Amino acid sequence: MQTLKVDLGERSYPIFIGQGLLDRGLMTPYISGKQVLIVTNDTIAPLYLERLKATLDKKFQVDEVILPDGEQYKNLEQINTIFNALLDKRHNRTTTLIALGGGVIGDMTGFAAACYQRGVDFIQVPTTLLSQVDSSVGGKTGVNHPKGKNMIGAFHQPQCVVIDTDVLNTLPEPELSAGMAEVIKYGLIYDEAFLCYLEDHIDGLMGLQSDLLEQAIFRSCEIKAEVVALDEREEGIRALLNLGHTFGHAIEADQGYGEWLHGEAVGAGTMMAADMSYRLGNISAADVKRVKAILEAANLPIYPPESMSPERFIELMGVDKKVIDGSIRLVLLKDVGKAVVTSDFAASILLETLSAGKKLATCC
Repeated sequence: MQTLKVDLGERSYPIFIGQGLLDRGLMTPYISGKQVLIVTNDTIAPLYLERLKATLDKKFQVDEVILPDGEQYKNLEQINTIFNALLDKRHNRTTTLIALGGGVIGDMTGFAAACYQRGVDFIQVPTTLLSQVDSSVGGKTGVNHPKGKNMIGAFHQPQCVVIDTDVLNTLPEPELSAGMAEVIKYGLIYDEAFLCYLEDHIDGLMGLQSDLLEQAIFRSCEIKAEVVALDEREEGIRALLNLGHTFGHAIEADQGYGEWLHGEAVGAGTMMAADMSYRLGNISAADVKRVKAILEAANLPIYPPESMSPERFIELMGVDKKVIDGSIRLVLLKDVGKAVVTSDFAASILLETLSAGKKLATCC
């Protein structure tokens, strides 16, 4: 097992990464009260719910709520389902919520914990690659609104994160690819040497080779922990973690939440960000080719839906958390391994990228 620390002073917490961790009871020391509510979904519950419950001490009152699986259910209605379970079982303000699932479950559980009795503890037990390397770390919680992704939420840090790499053996291939979009992002924005590692080992990673996956997850979480420690509430450097996300969120909103996996939309969005970075003269044709190759090797979409017009993209990109005073801000590459958040670009360049469709990055 490897351990990382997210250093946030009194809100600091550990991330445990390794094989077989689900059965080791690692979260017990991080449960302060006597009540626990496990929040999961109807895909994960049959696989892992009883195993998790078996690790919890008999002294705890352990309740559960099983939600429907899918991004389309990441909404206030399902948050109310969690609240109903907490109230029906008379959970007090010393309760701890445990999120057992992917990013949707983690985000909703964290948001419910942030709101219930003005804030209770929660623990992340992520079961998808995407949630293990991204959404379970950093305290972003929330739900979607029909007009924008993750527009309703709160910053609320977990007590600990338990990442069992063995659970990835039951992960469907599209979900593995979706998670790799976030892993690749870390190399592109922060660490070219890590990107080289991913390029060298992409076949083994996609083949679920455990030692390679554990190292990729560890480095991804290490980068995110460093960034979150510097900028917990995304007022500066943390926004760099959203490479490809403004384009990707627009795709998700247009297509309907759940039609494209989040990571699939981020994959296409990352290609669009690379294309625009090239058009601005920031990166070379060879760099764009490199981005395209690693995304394709991870079996990710690299083009946006043909049905989306530039006007539709701009409409949806205008409803984004990075928009300030009406200006669209994008995370773009300054170089491979370096990124910038900027609104300093000609509208015509953005329009070229949005209009390119399957001619994205014709330079390569």
